[in-house]
Formats: sequence, structure tokens, C-alpha cells
Amino acid sequence: MAWYDEAVFYHIYPLGLAGAPRRNDYSAPVHRLNALLPWVDHIKRLGFTALYIGPLFQSVGHGYETTDYRTLDSRLGTNDDLVAFVRTCHDAGIRVVFDGVFNHTGRDFFAFRDIREKREASPYRDWYCNVNFWGNNEYNDGFSYDTWGGYDLLAKLNQRNPAVRDYICDVIRFWIETFDVDGIRLDAADVLDFDFMREVRHTVDAAKPDFWLMGEVIHGDYSRWINERTLHSVTDYALHKGLFSGHNDHNYFEIAHTVRRTIGMVPSHIKLYNFVDNHDVERIYTKLRNKAHYLPVHILLYTLPGIPSVYYGSEFGIEGRKERFSDDSLRPAIDLAEHADDYETNPCTQLIAALGDIHARYADDLAWGPYRELALTTEQYAFSRGRLIVAVNNADKEAEIDVAADEAAYVGLLGGERLEAKDGKLHVNLPACGGEIFAPEGEEASATPCLSFAEQFALKGAPTLKGIVAEAEEDLADGPAVLPEDIPDVPYDHMTVEQLQAVILAKMAKNGPVNDQMRRDVMANVWRDSLVNWANSFR
Repeated sequence: MAWYDEAVFYHIYPLGLAGAPRRNDYSAPVHRLNALLPWVDHIKRLGFTALYIGPLFQSVGHGYETTDYRTLDSRLGTNDDLVAFVRTCHDAGIRVVFDGVFNHTGRDFFAFRDIREKREASPYRDWYCNVNFWGNNEYNDGFSYDTWGGYDLLAKLNQRNPAVRDYICDVIRFWIETFDVDGIRLDAADVLDFDFMREVRHTVDAAKPDFWLMGEVIHGDYSRWINERTLHSVTDYALHKGLFSGHNDHNYFEIAHTVRRTIGMVPSHIKLYNFVDNHDVERIYTKLRNKAHYLPVHILLYTLPGIPSVYYGSEFGIEGRKERFSDDSLRPAIDLAEHADDYETNPCTQLIAALGDIHARYADDLAWGPYRELALTTEQYAFSRGRLIVAVNNADKEAEIDVAADEAAYVGLLGGERLEAKDGKLHVNLPACGGEIFAPEGEEASATPCLSFAEQFALKGAPTLKGIVAEAEEDLADGPAVLPEDIPDVPYDHMTVEQLQAVILAKMAKNGPVNDQMRRDVMANVWRDSLVNWANSFR
């Protein structure tokens, strides 16, 4: 058993979190990495046992156009700062994983710069793929070369060149010896040469026991990358997609199918890297149409097979939308002091802390316990992990399910409810957009109750609509509106289609009589985004 098998990861994009300038002018180092030291206590407090942080090394812009693999980006500080940061993490019991950007380099990397200066006479002309001195590129260098993603800024390294392999392996040994790093996330692993990855695995196995190699793989048969000779794990983008769309579309079949497919694809001792957002995709709080689904999404993140990871800031429920020409909104600077009260007042932060505590106390079940599907509908999903039973509900109303139970009684680890099994079945009542993790009776419940999570969103300061229908209903003089019995005290984009229709009718009534045609127009509109915009249009 290795440390990473039971790890819970926190993910930091350091250039963003530290508020570094977008462009590196290679001036004197600014010690911004030191400003992240208070985050180590925060990470530990929320139950994380490992940190994936990167990119870290000298680059000209976003960090993935490396210019020097052996020097901390001067916008973050010096190598001594990074040594001290990793040591602080280790002292807190937190393992550290760096970003390894070995598929490509920036144009300021010494080998590429030499090609620009010496052209055909450069000894590094074979360090890059398909260098053609009869071609050209957007920088008008007078030669062309393979790139990553079609970006001439990112020149693709020739990993079949023994000199390139030796250089990168020397870099990895340098990272281990200098910084005592515990693992590497290989950027763009899905386009790396397999022989190169085998050489990297051989290098780290010899350099440091229990060193972890995880690869960024967007899609495909994960077993191609994960085995005893290449990588230990890869990113599970299939589950990432399922976790948010399975809630937005009220379709737990998508998530369950993804889990079954993965179990059939990789051996049981291999654990994929699970996440709901990262530095390349929109924040989970932005992606969810119903923000209250944050609870069941994260219950699944922490309890489904795999290694859970939370991207910095998402424990506070912050927003982040991917833009056409910039990912800056996904990688913001955050002042931790501004969130000092979130441990007590923010339901997102409270949930992550509770799940971290549960994962630590039930590591054997959540890391090694077999997965068994117990119940599945479009809106309810239950499964067991070892001794634990997990149940979630994506419906906008309460639900009841019966699941097979091996013990006589269970206690909810999030809410503390005690349930007795009858005839080998556990009858579970799930709140709207809710979920629970049940353990055999005798286990202590979490100190942070989270089952009223949907109701707690009003604490986050979003404008709510409680009472609008009641105030306006008496003004509906042109026939009764089709109104649900209860309009929840939540923002517009948390409401169901029916609730939004009711709110729009009520607002219309406050402005004057509502005739049959107006009512038909509202009821014919069944598109949530359109209804949200319509509701927002009233003043």
C-alpha cells in the first residue's frame, strides 16, 4: 500500500493563486510562493493529505511554456522558497506533487533558442519533432516544427531522442534530490511517447520509493497508460464529465455507467485521479445549474472508486467561467484571510471539511472497499464501499429508496441520523438535492451536519424570492395561476422550471392583469436558461 492510494488531493495553480503577472520579464525573483505558506494549514484543516501544485518552473507566461526546468519561476521566488514550501507541507503531513511539462517547451528554452540562432548547425535540432528549415512559423523564424495543440509557442520535444530522455530524467532526479518532491503529474500524457514514460518510471522507481506518476489523459482506454512499467494513475475526465452532467440532466445512469466502464477497464488496485474542476475547466459551482447539487456531487467525488481532488477555491464555492481567449477566471488570486469565517458559515467549506474527516476515518473502506451498486434511477443512486452505504438524490424533492444492508443499524456520517435495517433492507429518506454516507452503528457522526445543505445557500448572500408568489397571488384576477405549493428561498438559477414559471406569473401579476395568452406563453416556455433570464428582466 502506497501513500497515494489513500490520498485526498488539493490542487493549486500557483501563478494564479499568488497573483503573479501574466508575463514574465525574467527580472529579480519576487517571493510570492511564500504567501502560499498559510494555505498549508488550510489544506490540512480541510482533511487533504496531498497537494498537486504546478506549473512551478521558469516560463514566459502561463507556466506550460517552460524555459528552465531547474529554476522556480522568478514570479514565484527562488529555489530556496520552493524547498521551504515543500518542507512545510511535509511537516504538516502533506505530500507534494509537481507538474511535469515534458511534452513541449517554450521558445526561450536553451535548446530551442540555440536552433533559432544556429539553425542547421545547432546540436539540438533533433531535440524537437519535425524541425524543417524549409518551413516557417508565426514568429517568422524561417523554420517549422511540431507543436502542442497547434500553438507555435509550445514546441514539441522529441522524446525518442536519447539525449532528450536523459535530460528530462536528470531534471526529475534534480527535483527529487533538491525539493524532495513526492510525485509528478505528467502534462499532456495522452500524447507522450510510451517508451519515454517507461524511462521516466524506471528513473523515479530507482530514485525514491513510493514516488507517484499521474498522467493527464483526456479520453481513451486508461489501461494503456497505467501499468507496472508506465504510470500509476491518470485523470478521469470521463467521471469529471459525468459528475456534473449527471446532475444537470438528472441522469445518474451516466455516472453509474462511467463507474462500471472504468472498473472493467482498469485493475482494482489502480486508482484514477478524480476531480470535478481544475485549472483547465469551469468551476463546478459555475457548471451546476442547481447549485445545491454541490452536495451530492462532492459526496460522489469522495466516495466513488478513485483518488479525490479539489481545486483551490472550489471549497468556498467560487465561480469561474472559461473564456474564449483566456483561462484567467479559472485561476484567480484568492486572499485566504477573506475566507476566515467560511469554516463556520460557508456550507461548501463545511461539506469539504466533513468529507475530508470521513475519508480519513474510513480510508480502508473508501480506498480499498469493493464498489457494489445497490440502487439506481435517473434521480437516485446508492452503492456500497466496504462497510459504508452511500446514497444521493438529484431530484428537487425528497425521495425514498430501499437498499440492501449487511448490518442491523446504521448512522449517517453527515447528519447523524440512525436507521434500522429490516429484512436486510435499509429504508433511506433523502432530502432534495441531498445525500448521505451511512456507517454501521457505533460510529461517530461528523461534527459538521450538512443534510440541510440546500437551505444553507441563502447564507451565501444570493438574492432570493421567498414570499413573491404569496404577495402577488391576490393580484391574479384573471384566473388562478399554475403555482407549486412552495417556492423555495433560493436564487433563480436554483429553481425548477415549474417554480420559475410560477415566479414569472407572479411578477407579471404585480405589474397588471395576467390574461390567458400571457399565461400560455409562460407555461409553453420550458427552457431553464430562458426562464432565468425572463425572471431577471423584471424590475
